[in-house]
Amino acid sequence: MIRGLPPVAVGNPLLEKLHETAMPHISLNPTINQVIQTHDSWGAHRLEQALEKAHCAQQIWAQTHLAVRAEVLRNAAMRLHAQRDQYATLITLEMGKPLREARTEVEKCAGVCDYYAQHAGNFLRAEPVASDAGKSYVAYYPLGVVLAVMPWNFPFWQVFRAAAPALMAGNALVLKHAPNVPQCALALEAIFRASGLPEGLFTTLMIEVGQVAEAIASPHVHAVTLTGSEAAGRKVAACAGQHLKKCVLELGGSDPFIVLHDADMELTVNMAVASRFLNCGQSCIAAKRFIVVPQIADEFLHDFKIKVEALKVGDPMDDATQIGPMVRLDLRDALHRQVTDSIVQGAVAVTGCNPVEREGFFYQPSILDRVTAKTRAWHEELFGPVAIVIHAANEADALRIANETRFGLGSSIWSKDVARAEQLAAHIHAGCTFINGMVKSDPRLPFGGVKASGFGRELSHQGIHEFVNAKTVWIR
Repeated sequence: MIRGLPPVAVGNPLLEKLHETAMPHISLNPTINQVIQTHDSWGAHRLEQALEKAHCAQQIWAQTHLAVRAEVLRNAAMRLHAQRDQYATLITLEMGKPLREARTEVEKCAGVCDYYAQHAGNFLRAEPVASDAGKSYVAYYPLGVVLAVMPWNFPFWQVFRAAAPALMAGNALVLKHAPNVPQCALALEAIFRASGLPEGLFTTLMIEVGQVAEAIASPHVHAVTLTGSEAAGRKVAACAGQHLKKCVLELGGSDPFIVLHDADMELTVNMAVASRFLNCGQSCIAAKRFIVVPQIADEFLHDFKIKVEALKVGDPMDDATQIGPMVRLDLRDALHRQVTDSIVQGAVAVTGCNPVEREGFFYQPSILDRVTAKTRAWHEELFGPVAIVIHAANEADALRIANETRFGLGSSIWSKDVARAEQLAAHIHAGCTFINGMVKSDPRLPFGGVKASGFGRELSHQGIHEFVNAKTVWIR
């Protein structure tokens, strides 16, 4: 059931009452700090019904020809293109992303649908293997129902990059979305239904975090994919392991952005701003640690400061806005504690480093310089519009610092000597290294991390193979 409510600010007794009565799916506009709608959580019986329905639908879908599956994804892509502005507005209202970035997110979702509609046939084609058999090959069959536990920061893209390959492989997908983006979650289900996907094959589960373990344990769920925090990943992996179910985890990151002495400074600084402050800095693959060598440290910091201070903070519905609000007040406050603690511990506030005094959950675009191992900012992921600058003694030291983190998602190196940068890239412990480009996910390339950033891969042919049974067939 959906209940429309009059706007109400956080701290209001009405909102406090909503939390007391266990209705955690609260759609709140972070720009003006007002509740839009609330959505009741499901009980255990309704959850089990939905999972059973997904399982039954998947049994039929697994036998459906690839051309039929591809048509559904193409229809979804066309719908996303046609109603881009409507979906982008929904994203912006619910989690605060600047509208122009939300439009790009919707278009990217259409792209991943088209990509798998076009290429899944090749990815899933049986592969002949020479052996002692008269004939032997590897065939790819769907696993069943995939549970997707997804975050709020890219509320459409994170889901589509999991759903498109899973559905094309013949699986069903059930979505446990972040509780603060319930309208996006329901819109995603509606898009697939309107695109011709049979009922039950994509279902939004309006469940609480505490029910995720119950869903994983269900005999109707066969695998789980999660994009989220390191803590959430540990819990999901433990539960999936307990029930011997496949899982893919894409977790946090503290991506190094290494600036070498011969970097193209204009390109580097422009990309540093884009990479750190996209989506108000709330991205796992944002550049977070700017590691600079002595020869260019002053020039980089000078130019970086100018560009950061020029960023326009404001209403995310305004196309001129580059920095909207953070998604929640508690996350903004936690970020500010990380910043203030780091300053006390010796970091230098170059610009920003304070909440914006206005309605909503805004934080100033910020730079912390002289970050060392004695500061919180060195060891923790800062999930917001704060860049940290670390001074390396030389190139080798920059590489050491890049790897001195428990995370290993993305990384980038900036240098005109591409051959040398490629040699250094081989020694960075991360799921990807971009040379003279900002880290991004691309349907054509596998995406994922190592160490505390998770395991498994999304996208490309490797992503679709994560949730299939690679079955060996041997014939005498």
